[in-house]
Amino acid sequence: MTKINWVMKFNVWIAPAPIRPGVWRRREGGFLVRGRARDPRSNRRIEFRKVVTDTEDPDRAYAFLREQLQAVRERGTERHNRKLPSFRSYALSLMERKITRGKLKSGKSRERWASVLANHLEPVFGDFSIDQIRKPDVEAWLVRMGRKVQSREYSPNTVNDWLSLLRVILNAAVADFELERNAVALIEDLDKSEHHTYTPEQPNSLTAEELPTFLAVVRARYPQYFAMVALGFATGLRPSSMRPLRRSGDHADVIWDAGILHVRRSQTRKTVMETTKTGVLQQIGLPSELMDILRWHVAELKNAPKEVRDSELLFPSDNGGFRAASCLDRPFADVVKKLKLKKHITSRAMRRTFNDLCRRAEVRDVVTRSISGHLTEEMQRHYSTVAPEEQRQSLAKVVSLAGFRAALLGGVQDHAA
Repeated sequence: MTKINWVMKFNVWIAPAPIRPGVWRRREGGFLVRGRARDPRSNRRIEFRKVVTDTEDPDRAYAFLREQLQAVRERGTERHNRKLPSFRSYALSLMERKITRGKLKSGKSRERWASVLANHLEPVFGDFSIDQIRKPDVEAWLVRMGRKVQSREYSPNTVNDWLSLLRVILNAAVADFELERNAVALIEDLDKSEHHTYTPEQPNSLTAEELPTFLAVVRARYPQYFAMVALGFATGLRPSSMRPLRRSGDHADVIWDAGILHVRRSQTRKTVMETTKTGVLQQIGLPSELMDILRWHVAELKNAPKEVRDSELLFPSDNGGFRAASCLDRPFADVVKKLKLKKHITSRAMRRTFNDLCRRAEVRDVVTRSISGHLTEEMQRHYSTVAPEEQRQSLAKVVSLAGFRAALLGGVQDHAA
């Protein structure tokens, strides 16, 4: 047998010459295989090198090397040879993935996904292969939606919400399938500069002078909702955060002797999340007047049916379960009509009015947000309505400080001269 003068190369003892192209016999047995191939994704030559120990047949080692080099040459081309799902099936699978991973926790979020998909996105894009949707397809859809916005069939905010969901789906598909194009990459929202959700005439909030009368009518006509409405106006809490509050039990949210309210759950569409909408758990110290209202409310529940008395909820429905999301719609509409208010007031007015009252009472913004649960100053401003009287009083301070009246009366004539 011919003696081989082994050489150390690539940290391996190998024969000085290859036994097949790119195949060297290894001193310890097996082979070292090495070769280069061009990667079509980067147009760079990529080296493949590996020790093969599962065979002593040089032809098998050579075949293995050729397979690996061919795989490098075909990188990135596999997506052109595979059957990608339709938009419809991919969107549904993405929704299921988000639910499984806890990204769509609330029933309302899941319902929104399902509704927007079924009614607005699937009819347009559902049959497309997920990689065949083009920017002109999205633009054409937005043109049609824009006409409906102009005819006031939809608001631009609504259409932009649908577009936002389309972006989520297509962006995820681009990442999942390594697609070369993204149909929504340069798509802009519909303009909403001329669409105003809240106006001076319709602020969906009550002034400090209007609120006592509003609460009094709620107390007289809808006593079962009075405490919930009072808590909403006093704290700005969302109805979805108030419905799952517990007055008793091992996890009571009202600490009666300390006057503390824990806000740590959210309830929508018969689904309870063990966290708030923003993910922030809140602890709110309630004043004695508000605690007295809550105690009065609980005392009233003692006269209710057994299932209500046995419920741990602070604001239980007539069967002891959760109140419906729409439970305040009719009472609010009735009170507005009773008071002959010229503006539309919904349950969202509780949150907006709270922010206005806090600002008028000169409550620090950080304290206001800690109670309402707003995460940013921007959202706090979005839920605020600055009244003309509030502006007038603030400007009066500025005018007084700057000596405007003295100027009017001629007190600064010498300086003018």
